[in-house]
Amino acid sequence: MSKRFKPKFNVKKGDSVVIITGDDKDVKKPRKVLEVFPNESRVLVEGANIITRHTKPSAQNTKGGLVKKEASVHISNVKLWDAKGSEAAKVKRTRENGKLIRVSKKSGAAI
Repeated sequence: MSKRFKPKFNVKKGDSVVIITGDDKDVKKPRKVLEVFPNESRVLVEGANIITRHTKPSAQNTKGGLVKKEASVHISNVKLWDAKGSEAAKVKRTRENGKLIRVSKKSGAAI
């Protein structure tokens, strides 16, 4: 991704999203966004893209062994969850009282 302009995404930390492609695809199950990586165009989603890490014993983890954790997913593979419509939604940005808000295109509800 170009370093000249910072990309703008509609997904933020703490949002509810659904995964629309891949192994964890489930368009009816909303999940929480744990972290957003705008420079890599990726998001960390709770309970999605689980990987197994082989770890050595350390001071924090005295046993070592296999550790399961979430890996990031490309931002194009997720869609924001519209709680009012109970479905995935496309989003547009509108200005209300001088502040940008995200609005669902289908239901018109603020996200």
